[in-house]
Amino acid sequence: MAIRALLTTAALLTLAAHPAQAAVAEPLRITKIYYNSPGSPDSGSQASLNGEYVQLKNVSKAKIDLTGWTLHDKTKDDEHVYTFDTFTLKPGRTVTLRTGKGKDTATTLYWGRGGEGTFSYIWNQRSDTAYLRDTTGKLRDSCSYNSRAAFKIC
Repeated sequence: MAIRALLTTAALLTLAAHPAQAAVAEPLRITKIYYNSPGSPDSGSQASLNGEYVQLKNVSKAKIDLTGWTLHDKTKDDEHVYTFDTFTLKPGRTVTLRTGKGKDTATTLYWGRGGEGTFSYIWNQRSDTAYLRDTTGKLRDSCSYNSRAAFKIC
């Protein structure tokens, strides 16, 4: 019993001497990947391609300039890398990046994929990882899934 108390005391003193480092929260987070869009796999219709998307949320109190940031999956293909053009995300706001084509707005962006049939899709239907990198290439967030479900809340 005395040994157990001594070990517990030693463990508590060790924790007090070495406080845990506070994790630095990233201001921009991947919040959702919808990887199994309605109707897929199909021939890559725009409706189906735009049903495949990633959502990013600015969880900070400041706007974030995403110009030059990238989002990509596990592959090394240049075609699977989205580079943000001039785009700023306001505090507390979410932007949806859809795989297909469309007109960009303040809340929805389009990768511009289409015309390659089933090869137009970015996200694998069973498992993949989304990587968000800043202009220096530093990994700012990622989200992985390994499921037959239609989407992943990150």
